[in-house]
Amino acid sequence: MIKRANIVALTATALWLAGTALASAAEVNVYSSRHYPTDQAMYDKFTAETGIKVNVVQGDINGLVQRLQREGANSPADVIITVDAANLYILKNAKLLQPLKSATVDEVVPANLRDPDGNWFAIALRSRVIAYNTDKVKPADIATYETLADPKFKGKVLTRSSNHTYNLSLIASIIANDGADKAQDWAKGLVANLARAPQGGDTDQLKAIAAGEADIALTNHYYYARLKGGSDADKKIVEKIGIVFPNQDGRGAHINISGVGLTKHAPNKADATKFLEFLISKDAQKVMSAGTMEFPVRADVDADPILASFGKFKADTLNLAKIGEATPDALKIADRAGWR
Repeated sequence: MIKRANIVALTATALWLAGTALASAAEVNVYSSRHYPTDQAMYDKFTAETGIKVNVVQGDINGLVQRLQREGANSPADVIITVDAANLYILKNAKLLQPLKSATVDEVVPANLRDPDGNWFAIALRSRVIAYNTDKVKPADIATYETLADPKFKGKVLTRSSNHTYNLSLIASIIANDGADKAQDWAKGLVANLARAPQGGDTDQLKAIAAGEADIALTNHYYYARLKGGSDADKKIVEKIGIVFPNQDGRGAHINISGVGLTKHAPNKADATKFLEFLISKDAQKVMSAGTMEFPVRADVDADPILASFGKFKADTLNLAKIGEATPDALKIADRAGWR
């Protein structure tokens, strides 16, 4: 007969072994609306350096928000990664994030690229630029976003739908900087200048310029950069296309972000914090910039050579939380202007 003392000892040993197994199975669960192969390379590098496994669930941001709401306190998610400050604003307002206390984040990420309450921060930067046919347009003639509403460009402007967050955030930035009335006038003027109904993505606007459908387009800078560094066919598309970072004599070019947040019910908070801080490390920032053609959030990390070839530019320093706040009004302005 097994003595009671032996049973107790065996039970204690089993519990200790189970605890050791759990401790060694360190992990971070990430929900991401980004779909770049470079991201997985970063996750693998983090695991190699720390031994912490990164589990990733990918989906569109609306689906991920709904999933977090449905899972509630039982959600396995520790971190959410997405693009655009407006989406991070939605996550915060839905009470799906919690403040992150990190001296590293506070030191590395500029204040305007962080939520004032610490719920999210930028890991990469993207600018909304003006692309143009170098044979037909002078950069000085399109030096500001406001010039796109000038009647002299009637029938010469291209853009994707206003419903896309890239354009809504641009409108929101104009609201935050200049007021709703000026934003409304601008949107109305831009719509009057469109060469065709909004369609396609940013790359499609660049292809349309190359095909001679119009002379000017709004695009995020990295779509242009990827074509510049792509195949011979890609390079041919942008052979006679240049880009302007607008409003250099004023507020600066509109900036948006890829950003991250610590989820409200993160079960692996300590390891998630390590992961979040890793994303803004020098090594991770270099990998991200080279893979996505976004600008690094760190000032001490050099951008990819293609990005560096664009030269230095002045960026709008508006706190991106204000873009989230103004986005509902931006949608109304676009609708009233007939920007579909």
